[in-house]
Amino acid sequence: MGSIETGKKVLETEANAILNALGKINQQFATAVSILFECRGQVVVTGMGKSGLIGRKIAATMTSIGSPALFLHPAEAIHGDIGIIHPQDVVIALSTSGETEEVIRLLNYIKRLGIRLIALVGNPDSTLARQSDVFIDCSVEKEACPIGLVPSASSTLTLAVGDALSIALMEKRGFNEENFRDLHPGGALGKKLLKVKHLMHSGEQMPVVDVQALMENVIRVINEKKFGIAIVVKEKNRVAGVITDGDLRRLFLKGINFAKTKAADCMTVNPLSIGEDKLAVEALKIMEDRAVTSLVVQDGANRLCGLLHLHDLWRTEMI
Repeated sequence: MGSIETGKKVLETEANAILNALGKINQQFATAVSILFECRGQVVVTGMGKSGLIGRKIAATMTSIGSPALFLHPAEAIHGDIGIIHPQDVVIALSTSGETEEVIRLLNYIKRLGIRLIALVGNPDSTLARQSDVFIDCSVEKEACPIGLVPSASSTLTLAVGDALSIALMEKRGFNEENFRDLHPGGALGKKLLKVKHLMHSGEQMPVVDVQALMENVIRVINEKKFGIAIVVKEKNRVAGVITDGDLRRLFLKGINFAKTKAADCMTVNPLSIGEDKLAVEALKIMEDRAVTSLVVQDGANRLCGLLHLHDLWRTEMI
């Protein structure tokens, strides 16, 4: 068999292992999710060898969705590190055989403290499965390797089940985009989830003038706030229009008397705007498409919420 055929066969075997496990996502799975949901401590994931590597990923995924988790190496645990487990924690133990010596040796301590135990095992009749509060059957018909010994389909299935537990727990907790952004402030993920309200200027920072303000006052506000724009408001803080640096130049060339002319007579009505809960990338697209450097942020009733400037997006390195 050539390399291409082998590669396809491996993927097929591992895909089938996952598909064949759909029937095992049953009440046992739902109970495991409930145990994790009720956990008032941290989730401690443990496993040896390849199971341990999968366990590290499961712990990392749970932490990233707001469920504090860590990986505990079972060999290190029985030499003192077991003290990291507390009665309010939940342990997830991974073992293909369900008889891994280092993992089994943890059971006495876990049981003595009354800690809830979830097992992801490849042998439903094993010691680990019998001693757990709930176990999820991660057995496979065969591994993907030709000699049937290298953990491949079994480790892939266990990883997938770990993801399924994490996502089900995420939904049960109502974990949303806002929560995810708070836990991922850096990198591409954090930038993609930034909303307008996280970057906009508000309160005293905004260049705001009343519709009845004289233009000389408008010029003063634009100069002081340094956004190159003034937001004109009317009663109840509703947006009436905007006046930009470009507008001032055009008005000057027309010979407008700034000392006697009101903002209402010079503003551009119905300015480009965006809601504060929109993603920052949406605001960037509007700015690029319309060749503007600022967007008024307002609510559904046209009340002023803030001002978003192109420089605010530059600082995120989104551009």
